[in-house]
Amino acid sequence: MTALLRDNRSAVLKPAGLRAGWLAGGVVAVLIALIAGLAFGSVSLPPAGVAVEMLNLVPGVHLHSGLSDREVAILTELRLPRVVLGLLVGGLLALAGAAYQGVFRNPLADPHLLGVAAGAGLGVTAVISLRAGATGDATADLPIGVPVAAFAGALLAVALTWLLGAAGGRDRSPATLILAGVAVSSFLAAGQTFLMQQHVDTLREVYSWLLGRLATAGWHDVLIVLPYAVVTAVIVLAQRRELDVLTVGDEEASGLGLHPQRSRYLLIVAASLGTAAAVSVSGLIGFVGIIVPHTMRLLAGPSYRSILPLSVLFGGAFLALADLLARTAGGQAEIPIGVVTAFFGAPFFIVVLRRSRAGAA
Repeated sequence: MTALLRDNRSAVLKPAGLRAGWLAGGVVAVLIALIAGLAFGSVSLPPAGVAVEMLNLVPGVHLHSGLSDREVAILTELRLPRVVLGLLVGGLLALAGAAYQGVFRNPLADPHLLGVAAGAGLGVTAVISLRAGATGDATADLPIGVPVAAFAGALLAVALTWLLGAAGGRDRSPATLILAGVAVSSFLAAGQTFLMQQHVDTLREVYSWLLGRLATAGWHDVLIVLPYAVVTAVIVLAQRRELDVLTVGDEEASGLGLHPQRSRYLLIVAASLGTAAAVSVSGLIGFVGIIVPHTMRLLAGPSYRSILPLSVLFGGAFLALADLLARTAGGQAEIPIGVVTAFFGAPFFIVVLRRSRAGAA
């Protein structure tokens, strides 16, 4: 532990900026995920033609892509909104996971495991259930107010997890915090089940949403989540230096001129807002907030000045590629994307848990 604190202090006193190579790698990963997500599916399109057609979206650029009008319509009206939504949601979940890990100084902190996603899900389920009778379709064209309900549920969940994790003492160990998150998630899941039982006509729609999905009929969901994504990214990325300072402890942070509690609350609110926005349009997609930040930490170093922006880029690319796998691996039947991320995330979580226990020992 002493060596860890010494390393953290060194990281604060000797800032490690974001390397251009890693930033370029993140951009390349996003471009690869974008082209792959647009090119492959029930109807395969030539990747080169897709890339040229994307360039045609730039004002003043007019190139011949070789795609037919039907293929261009599939590309721009069906696949592009879905892939962009995947990039946004994946980036938000990874960014929120990295922020929670820094705030709680806990390698297992994640929007899904802390109960934040379940709280946001309860808020969205309530809105879906209450409006289903008037629309006949509980999940199509979600209103702009849905992320507000998700945000309220997310903040409630993270507050309950934080308070329950401190019950019986002030020590919020990784195991204690995760157990608190599991308890809070179970409690909120019971609330979801009650609402679903009271509105059985929405059972199919809500269940499909709970498994996670990026299906979209257009740009409506993208436009809903985009403002929240921008606000979350601006706030969290602006606090990346503060997260580095928080890793050395509150006393050291105060000595360096930081207000630990104010920074911590601001980051929790921003991360919860991003999680709520992502959950409101995609459902409960777990493990992105653990897989991506930890991978970035192992590859690019412990500084949040690198982890946060890289988590946005690689998180978006990871979820877009996971969505591509969900669309294509099951043949005609689409696999819920939450199943795909859990397939990769559950073994990764076990590895992280073993590493954290070994470090604590």
